[in-house]
Amino acid sequence: MTKLVLIVVDALKPAMLERAVAEGHAPAFAEILRRGTYIPDCVSVFPSVTPAAAASITTGTMPDAHGIPSICWYHRGERRYVDYGSSGASVRTFGVLRALTDTVYNMNFDHLSRRQLTVFERLDDMGVRTACTPFLVFRGRVRHELGVQGWLRRVAQAANFRHAVYGPAELFYGELYSSQVVDCRPTLARPGTRDPYSGCVGAHVERNDLYDFMLFSLPDNDHHSHRFGPQETIPSIARADSHLMELADAAGGIERFLDDHAVILMSDHAQIGVSHRINLQAALSDWRVLQPNDLSPDEAAIAVAPGARSAMIYELDQEHFPAKSFRRLLRRLREVEGVEVIAWRDHTRDGEACIWTERGELRFRPGTSLRDLRGERWDVDGALRTLELEEEDGAVSSRTYPDALRRIWSALSCKGSGDILISAARGYEFTDWGGADHVGGGSHGSLRRGDSLATLAFVNCGPDLGGDPDRRPAQWSISDVAPIVVSHFDQSP
Repeated sequence: MTKLVLIVVDALKPAMLERAVAEGHAPAFAEILRRGTYIPDCVSVFPSVTPAAAASITTGTMPDAHGIPSICWYHRGERRYVDYGSSGASVRTFGVLRALTDTVYNMNFDHLSRRQLTVFERLDDMGVRTACTPFLVFRGRVRHELGVQGWLRRVAQAANFRHAVYGPAELFYGELYSSQVVDCRPTLARPGTRDPYSGCVGAHVERNDLYDFMLFSLPDNDHHSHRFGPQETIPSIARADSHLMELADAAGGIERFLDDHAVILMSDHAQIGVSHRINLQAALSDWRVLQPNDLSPDEAAIAVAPGARSAMIYELDQEHFPAKSFRRLLRRLREVEGVEVIAWRDHTRDGEACIWTERGELRFRPGTSLRDLRGERWDVDGALRTLELEEEDGAVSSRTYPDALRRIWSALSCKGSGDILISAARGYEFTDWGGADHVGGGSHGSLRRGDSLATLAFVNCGPDLGGDPDRRPAQWSISDVAPIVVSHFDQSP
């Protein structure tokens, strides 16, 4: 059985990967691209943010199936906001214990649908030895007790955080969980230190032959891109490459590593530069907006969940929220500078998805009329130019908003999503509940291709094994990866 390593580099923009390789800054990635099948236009989910994307990578499903709607959302059952660490300021706003519990524990064992098995659960059930360096979605079959170290020990002890988790057989999650004693400095919350931890742990796991499948996460590129912008990520890509090389060196060097292993290199999304902020909470001040830790939550009319370059709005009293108030809310959103796409469901017309942009309006739902690049069919009523959709060779697609119909439909159908979904225009970002943004740097979350096109490359697996080329999608998605991983180990006829 050939070992498989799934390398996930957060926010690795295809164009920047290609530049880093061309300029000689990323020799390990260069060898992967040279040997493998490279797909520079793999599409993320919507919103194109890490929690929703990580769930799609590990389950092979879209948000309507796996249940993680965004990085910030409103939990109707618990009548509160969930924020998976939009920023340090947002963590302080909602509370460190709440953010820690939601991000580490609830995301995996409450918010993530139990109906959708993760790649770790499926492989664990097949007897495949699984491993993972720090990745947001890690649910598996093996119990791991809390073993806090470093500064998080004080936080966990003060907050009485005691949760055990179920993950892959070998789970390494910074200061919180470690299935092996390793000589690697544990780190989780400090950007710029997580890739070295992954590289050290990955080398340990490789040297000691502890895995058949490993998800090897390199998350630091995302923070660097947020801070300096995606066009300045060559140094962070080079660092990620060097820590992948640590793993490869433990296997005898990059050439031998790629001879002996199957490898998938991918990202969860990309980023674009942002220069303008949108304070959506202030823009909707005509309505009583639910505040974090609100002392009078019953008086709020709407909840606002900013998610970088996306946002969601929830009606808090749907039974008594009149249609005219909903229409007034939509009209107000159209006036907000930087709001580019507005999506909602019309439940008076069988739950059609409704879309507004400055180019027009359209409605759609699964049907038989138009086929997209992935072979799914839709009934569409309205102006195709709304989403810059074009028909060619019998298929409809949008260069500006790749895989738009499927991604919007899935986002609107996710149980935790808002009643209204918003995608920001180029260069705009929504301020989070901590008052933070990435203006002057980079961000992501929107439907636009600059946020949404992720890196994907295969070596010794997936399409490299041949397969049926007629079944390969004309439009790849990050949700295609988990089934390929499972099929690599599935020896059944």
